[in-house]
Amino acid sequence: MSVPVPFLSFQRQNSVLRTEILNAIASVHDSNNLILGDQVAAFEQEYAAFLGVPYCIGVANGLEAMVLSLKALGIGNRIGPRKEEVIVPANTYIATWLAVTQAGAIPVPVEPDMYNYNLHPARLEEKITQYTRAILPVHLFGQPADMDPINYLAGRYGLFVVEDNAHSHGAVYKGKVCGTMSAAGAHSFYPTKVLGALGDAGAITTTNETMAETLRAMRNYGSTRKNYHENLGFNSRLDEVQAAVLRVKLRHLPVAQAERRNIAETYLSELAGVGDLSLPRPQGENRHAWHLFVIRTASRDALAEFLRAEGIETMVHYPVPPHRQNAYKNLNFKDDSFPLTNLMARTMLTLPLFPGMRPDEIKSVTDAVKKFFTRSFIG
Repeated sequence: MSVPVPFLSFQRQNSVLRTEILNAIASVHDSNNLILGDQVAAFEQEYAAFLGVPYCIGVANGLEAMVLSLKALGIGNRIGPRKEEVIVPANTYIATWLAVTQAGAIPVPVEPDMYNYNLHPARLEEKITQYTRAILPVHLFGQPADMDPINYLAGRYGLFVVEDNAHSHGAVYKGKVCGTMSAAGAHSFYPTKVLGALGDAGAITTTNETMAETLRAMRNYGSTRKNYHENLGFNSRLDEVQAAVLRVKLRHLPVAQAERRNIAETYLSELAGVGDLSLPRPQGENRHAWHLFVIRTASRDALAEFLRAEGIETMVHYPVPPHRQNAYKNLNFKDDSFPLTNLMARTMLTLPLFPGMRPDEIKSVTDAVKKFFTRSFIG
């Protein structure tokens, strides 16, 4: 049997920072400044500087980062018999679609590029109608979406663009950091992410001062000063404790990013040409964040079971696409409406990749995958 390999280890990622994290939490405790205090303000400045944008607004989680971004742009406010539309990837986690729905608009899915798994720009224009207000691309698994043609079409048709950057903290597209190439970037700091908190947390980044001011009010009941409410706001504030933790983790993020990149490069080298595997393909000079290492194979289920028997944990992102979820049965999509997305749901498998992963564990994964395909093709 191979060396056992967990899919993810919070203990390994967090234990090396334990003293710093506990000291940061203690500082919040001792400050008695628990909501929208110094830690949130400092994290907003530091994360904005990391991305190279002027404004960052901390919010409760990634989903609400998207909802507030869309609402701040006025999307979902149309009065009439037909709701506004927002174009989304068909191949994504359901949160991307839920954000559109919760903002009061209709998600309009576009099939993916089979090589980078993101929304395919060439399939986008045919989905634009008189009701389309925005495009919501996802930088999926850490791979930047092809933003130039997306932004070109958005400009041509007068549409907003909001980036779902839950997976791609620090990823770079043609010299531009993901989450900075649109009206707003929505970021999730869920614990599993490249930059993960110790609970739920999120942020919105923007280059627009007016939008930043609107969002600061919206996250806090529509208020920028106590008892006065400028808009119909939400209760979606980044917690002081999580902000303090994120500040610690942000300081160490370059080291974690390098670890992720080294693991991914080993996988790419060792698994090239193995069986029918389709491996992630970093595009050109773009920098992949390597949030997840997702492969594709027609033998997905058999490979996953083989690896499980070898003590290697894997996951599937995502086995049931949004268009097949009961939550969206009202949109009346046929099961075969999105064949490429369905194909990905049947063939994708995510291998372990996390900071703190040992060389023997990485080798255990690659050796086991090779062993599976050697046995499969021999007989």
